[in-house]
Amino acid sequence: MSSKKEKPTIGVFKFASCDGCQLTLLDCEDELLGIAGAIEIRYFPEASRAMLDGPYDIAVVEGSITTHHDADRIQQVRHASKTLITIGACATAGGIQALRNWSDVEEFVRAVYATPQFISTLQLSTPISEHVHVDFELRGCPINKRQLIEILSANIAGRKPNIPGYSVCVECKRKGNVCVVVAHGTPCLGPVTHAGCGALCPSYSRGCYGCYGPMETPNTASLSSQFRILGQTNNEIARAFRGFNAWAWQFRKASEQADRL
Repeated sequence: MSSKKEKPTIGVFKFASCDGCQLTLLDCEDELLGIAGAIEIRYFPEASRAMLDGPYDIAVVEGSITTHHDADRIQQVRHASKTLITIGACATAGGIQALRNWSDVEEFVRAVYATPQFISTLQLSTPISEHVHVDFELRGCPINKRQLIEILSANIAGRKPNIPGYSVCVECKRKGNVCVVVAHGTPCLGPVTHAGCGALCPSYSRGCYGCYGPMETPNTASLSSQFRILGQTNNEIARAFRGFNAWAWQFRKASEQADRL
């Protein structure tokens, strides 16, 4: 007599972030209901008061590591999880809060908090991958819900996720957009940014802000040179790469090179 096959268990964990990527998961609605029938969600404080201990087959992690407590906790999550998936710019690249990595954190604490002695924080805001092994990173601010469903479905089915590694420029071409760089001389991070947003900003004649982080093989040096041709200063180029994914090493290298010139 065969025993009933157990459903894969999932835990959803939050670190320093705005909750936007977890809300994207909840926004999946009908698709999430289909997945929910194939899995057991054991830990998801954003959606349920029922919080069960691991181990978990899949851990979905949002947010960056900014405190000593976070650094300890992510080790516990990794230990309790068979597969760990990071979602969003905070978890994959430190998030917008990583802008503090180029400044004096202690000065910020003194300026913002009336009793700074009660604040305990790390000097840097860093992605999850700088602390534990990560099995898959899903970029975006916020993430693309269809890509999230694909990753979860692939893990449940035991196959490789079908997530494209090309740039936003491919999405622009598929939509028939006129290139904002060529037509208007507008600085755009699309050539070095991972696809997933559907070329949202260029579709409205705005340059890409790099919300989805670096694509698979970004040529940031070439793009920086193009920005200079468009009249951008080195300071403007550095700022362009210091957005939601500033601490992603490809963007970080480009911004710091511009800073040194």
